[in-house]
Amino acid sequence: MTSLDDDLALAHALADCADAITLARFGAADLHVEAKADLTPVTDADRACEDALRDMLARERPDDAVLGEERGGSIPSERGWIIDPIDGTKNYVRGVPTWASLIGLVDGGQVILGCVSAPALGRRWWAARGRGAHVCALGATRRIHVSGVGRIEDASLSYSSLTGWRDLGLLDNFLALNMDAWRARAFGDFYSYMLLAEGCVDIACEPELALHDMAALVPIVEEAGGRFTSLAGEDGPWGTNALATMAASTPRFSATSAPERPPNTDLMRGHAACSPSSPSSHDTQSR
Repeated sequence: MTSLDDDLALAHALADCADAITLARFGAADLHVEAKADLTPVTDADRACEDALRDMLARERPDDAVLGEERGGSIPSERGWIIDPIDGTKNYVRGVPTWASLIGLVDGGQVILGCVSAPALGRRWWAARGRGAHVCALGATRRIHVSGVGRIEDASLSYSSLTGWRDLGLLDNFLALNMDAWRARAFGDFYSYMLLAEGCVDIACEPELALHDMAALVPIVEEAGGRFTSLAGEDGPWGTNALATMAASTPRFSATSAPERPPNTDLMRGHAACSPSSPSSHDTQSR
């Protein structure tokens, strides 16, 4: 039986391994890029990174399951690691430094540990249940916490794109939230949620995601004092989309009615959301 401290140390070792592989190939003239079946890109760095992490886990945790974006696997029913070797592959192939390796550990149906390493940004975030959330930036480590913003007109919103909201029939609702918020910027992908955990933005949401996109983010957001759910309000990374806010706040989305705008005197009271009746009919898109 390993301790949570042992698992956290291993997560950092995995992140160190991922950093070495992904940074070495970032911007390489001979980077090999191809399209997957869903037409999203995958690089030789994605596959090499996941293979290396799987090899390390096979040595260090041979009894643990592994689910990865590139090599697949099953959702851990008891204990297992969930890996996205490069979250933000589209950024990676275009030379944009906003990408990261995501490493999450599930035990008993709960994500108990998350590590997000963005070496091109010089930042790494991590959290373990009951241990708080932390970031190491430019060599300095500190504990992080969500903001105390309490009104929608004071809130900063971060997202990835508009197309997914349109496909789910939620574009009008999402644009209404943009209009009500103080500021809206598409920082995108993992970075929206890490900025939320640091208190730099107050709402982060995406309409189409896979488990490997979300698992590592959940404990970091929650240990920073926030809440992470699907648009339907299900806690954790088990839906096909994500909404993260400070714990007492959440916007409302509805696919079947006019946009629901929270009162401007309160950021978003209660974590309630309404998703389309058949969210599973929309394919998630890798990033």
